[in-house]
Amino acid sequence: MRPLLLICALTLPLLLTAGGPWPVPKGKAYLKLSEWWLTYDRHYTDAGLTDPNVTTGVYNTFLYAEYGVTSRLTAIANANLFGRNIVNELESATTGETLLAGDALNNLGDIDLALKYALTKPGTAWAVSATMLFGLPTGQSTGGMLNNLQTGDGEFNQLARLDAGRGFQISESVSAYASAYAGFNNRTQGFSEELRVGAEGGLGLANSRLWLIGRLDVLESLKNGETASTSTNTTGIFANNAEFISLGAELNYYVAERVGLSVGVAGALRGEIIAAAPSYSVGVFVDLTR
Repeated sequence: MRPLLLICALTLPLLLTAGGPWPVPKGKAYLKLSEWWLTYDRHYTDAGLTDPNVTTGVYNTFLYAEYGVTSRLTAIANANLFGRNIVNELESATTGETLLAGDALNNLGDIDLALKYALTKPGTAWAVSATMLFGLPTGQSTGGMLNNLQTGDGEFNQLARLDAGRGFQISESVSAYASAYAGFNNRTQGFSEELRVGAEGGLGLANSRLWLIGRLDVLESLKNGETASTSTNTTGIFANNAEFISLGAELNYYVAERVGLSVGVAGALRGEIIAAAPSYSVGVFVDLTR
């Protein structure tokens, strides 16, 4: 639930950027099944420097869904259906001896549930919405031989977020949009609260059949919790007091009127106590709002 990128949701599970401030029409839905993964052998320290670590991998299968309850109220779910956290074995560079055996943990990951309410009427030039998200600790926060593997962070959080954005028609076949958000994440179990801000822009080509999307996400910890939770691997992706500035890109292509494919990549320009490597995602979506 706290990976480096929750591109869409976190697509960054983390930040629920899909949809921006625009509500899903009443009775309509958007569904996306995606695979998100990250492998890293370096991590950012609390001073923003990088240190080496045993090669670690995180692989998550997400189901993301939006449903229009009313013309203004949208229900959102982002579920990590299957999380896999692995560490490679550590060998001596001089003798070739195995110093630490490899390990793996497979389990359900964390689940985010949210409600988004449009503060402006649908169809107005500028869209503004408020979202309340609840992060459920359904994943496993400790596991493996050394109890240092995770598929979740083990804490229940509540994120309040405000989004604003506007769409543009550039030409008959080209459209675009831009949006920004700000949020406050209240966390439990000794984790620090967080401030989150970001922006997103998209360009729709070929009568909105192809979408090119760019994202900027910033997470700042208030560092008002414990330095490190006893249930947290401080060099992993669920560490307390993590911070980052991240840039991401995503491509969405409709192979049919309502079915499409997506690919994404994101990485940190700056980080503290997080993995120092890019993340990738691929997915298939069904857009029933069209």
